[in-house]
Amino acid sequence: MRKPATFPRHLAADPRQFASVRRIILAEGQEAGIETLAFSTGGGLDFWVTVGRLMDIATLSWRGVQLGWQSPAGLRRPDTGPADRERRFSNAFGGFLNTTGFDHIRQPADGRPLHGSAPFTPARLIAYGEDWDAAVPMLFCEGEAICWAHGGLGYRLHRRIEAPIGGNSLSLRDRVTVIGAEPAPIMALYHFNLGYPMIEGSTIELDGERLAGPLSAPEHAMVPASLHPATSAQASCSVHGKAATVAFHWNTVELPWLQLWRDLRAGAGVMSIEPCSIGRCDDGRNAPSPLLEPGSSRVFAIDVDVAD
Repeated sequence: MRKPATFPRHLAADPRQFASVRRIILAEGQEAGIETLAFSTGGGLDFWVTVGRLMDIATLSWRGVQLGWQSPAGLRRPDTGPADRERRFSNAFGGFLNTTGFDHIRQPADGRPLHGSAPFTPARLIAYGEDWDAAVPMLFCEGEAICWAHGGLGYRLHRRIEAPIGGNSLSLRDRVTVIGAEPAPIMALYHFNLGYPMIEGSTIELDGERLAGPLSAPEHAMVPASLHPATSAQASCSVHGKAATVAFHWNTVELPWLQLWRDLRAGAGVMSIEPCSIGRCDDGRNAPSPLLEPGSSRVFAIDVDVAD
């Protein structure tokens, strides 16, 4: 991660000349009404946070080139697509980050839909803006989403995203709390998605060990998910591509696994980097996750940086 650039603020009428967070409400088609925050760090990194979709990251561009996977679903809510509860995740799948959980991850099982009930839940925006007076000037947003059903499991997600002004990185900090009357597991899989030009010629490394690549698109079939244990206290997964290097860093106490998945068929063009909280059994089902009492929380932290 490079040192953030500094700016001659006295030469600009407004500091947003250099970096900003702007609130946007999308207006067209199935994306209409989705609340979005447009981050521009001034250091070459720009991204959108979609408040209306669990405060996930919809776009991520580096020096004007889009790296996050953009799908035909756009940034819609899953209830605007085909009515299939088990596959509702697929109805709105797309963007740089889709957060999944917290009652379930991976394939449908035991009445739980693909990747759980949390994806694309609208959040409540608490704060956003530019903090030029911080020790490290920072762009930020903070919000909360409630994933709950009476008689079912309940969760509160508190999320804060920060990006240094003039920098090339962002940080995501989540606190997931069990709410309601019933004990519940807290599972999480962070579905980071990269598209062209990151899919062509890229290699994927976990803590310096190559897991895949160089990739060549298109491929003739979808590649099934593979699961890899993190071997260090702080995991680092780097995707080295012709357009950029995107690196993901996270604490393995809460996210001890990395799952990889890709669909590089013509017309698809997505590869996914997926830090996750639990492994899989031999039959493909999720490994057990302990039940936590109401009021209990788990904290997840992931940093992303981009470089040439």
